[in-house]
Amino acid sequence: MSREVLLTGFGVRTAFGTGADAVREGVFDGRPAFAPITRFDTGPYRTGLAATGGPAAPLREVLAEVAGAAVAMAGLPSGAGAAVLVGTAGDFTGLTRFWRAADAPGAPDAPGSPGSSGPPGFPSSVDSGGAVETVPAWQAEALADTLGLRGPRLAFTSACVASATAITHACRLIASGRADTAVCAGAYLVEEENLAKFDSGFALSRDGMVRPFCADRSGLLLGDGAAAVVLESADSARRRGARALGALTGWGAAGDAHHVARPHPEGAGLVMAAGRALRRAGGPRIDYVNAHGTATRYNDPAETRGLHTLLGAAAARTPVSSTKSTTGHLLEASGVVELVITLLALRDGVLPPTAGFTEPDPHCDLDYVPNRPHKAELRCALTVNAAFGGANTALVLERA
Repeated sequence: MSREVLLTGFGVRTAFGTGADAVREGVFDGRPAFAPITRFDTGPYRTGLAATGGPAAPLREVLAEVAGAAVAMAGLPSGAGAAVLVGTAGDFTGLTRFWRAADAPGAPDAPGSPGSSGPPGFPSSVDSGGAVETVPAWQAEALADTLGLRGPRLAFTSACVASATAITHACRLIASGRADTAVCAGAYLVEEENLAKFDSGFALSRDGMVRPFCADRSGLLLGDGAAAVVLESADSARRRGARALGALTGWGAAGDAHHVARPHPEGAGLVMAAGRALRRAGGPRIDYVNAHGTATRYNDPAETRGLHTLLGAAAARTPVSSTKSTTGHLLEASGVVELVITLLALRDGVLPPTAGFTEPDPHCDLDYVPNRPHKAELRCALTVNAAFGGANTALVLERA
C-alpha cells in the first residue's frame, strides 16, 4: 500500500539571503536579484550579470547549511537512518582551476589520479575516504556524514532536474516502505564553467533581465541557490511528533527524447511527467503552477502548450509563474528551491509573480501573475522542471 509522504522541514538560500523571509522579500515581492558578478572575470562573455549572493562558499558548506536548517526544523535526530539524496554536478571550482592550469606552458595533457600531483592548481586534496571533493557523489557522502545520518546516500546529476529527481526518488522510497525518512538537497553556485557554456549557446539574456513568457524575452541568467527538504512517511512523522508543513501527493518523471537541447514543441515530456504526478495525486484541482519558465525562445511556448494539454479548460484560469525571473536559473538546485517557494505560496496564500513582465508572447497565453504578487486561496500546486536531453519532472504539493 502506498504511504503518504509529508514534508516536515526545509532550509533555503538564494541570492536574496538565507531562510524563508529572504525568499518572501525577494521572490514574492517580484524583485530580480541580478547584479554584476564579482567572483570571477566576466570580460570574455556577453554578460557579466547573475543572481549571486556575494563571494562563493564551498558547495559542501552551503549544502550543510540548508540541510542543517531543514533537519532542525523537522526535529530529526542525529544518528537517524534517513536517506540523503543530493542533486548536484559537484563543485566546478577544481575543474576551472584545472583548465586554467592546463593552458600554462609545459602543462600535461591530463590530470593525475586523485590525490596525485597534476598541473598547478589541480585539486589533489581528498577526504578520508579517498574521494575527490569535486566529484558529485562526494557531496552526498559528506552531507550525510555532517548531518550524522545513516541511511543510503545518492547523488543525482541530471542537470536542471537533478534535485527534483532526488525528491521524486525519495517519494518512491517512502511511499513503497523502503525508507521512512529522506533528506533531499540541491545546490548550485554561479561559476565560470557553466556561464561559459550557456554563453556559447547564446542562451543568456542580452539585456540583463529575465522575462519569461514575454514577446521580448532574450534568455536566462544564472543564479545562486540551495535548499533542502525533509520528507517522511505520515507514520514516521506521527511517531516523532513532527509537524507536517505540506504533503507531496504526486510525482512523475519522463523523457521525451526530442532533441539534445530543445524541448518538444508541444511540451510532450512535461505532459507525461505532470500527468503521472496528477494521477498519483488523485486528480486534484491545481490552484497554482510554478513553471520551469526559462525565458528562452523554445521553452516558454512549449511549456504553455503542454500546460494547455495537461489542464484542459482549467488552464485559462490557473495562475502560472516563473520565479526564475527573480532568482535566476539555479540549474541542479532548481527543483528543490522551487518546491520550497511553492510550499511558501501555499502556506502564505500568495502567488509569486513573474517579474519584469512586459508584452505577452502571443504563443504564451496563460495567467503568468505579471510583476506583482496576488493573494489567493491555494490548496494544491504543481511545480515542474525540465533539462537538456528531454528530461522532465513534476511534483504535486498540497497544503497540510
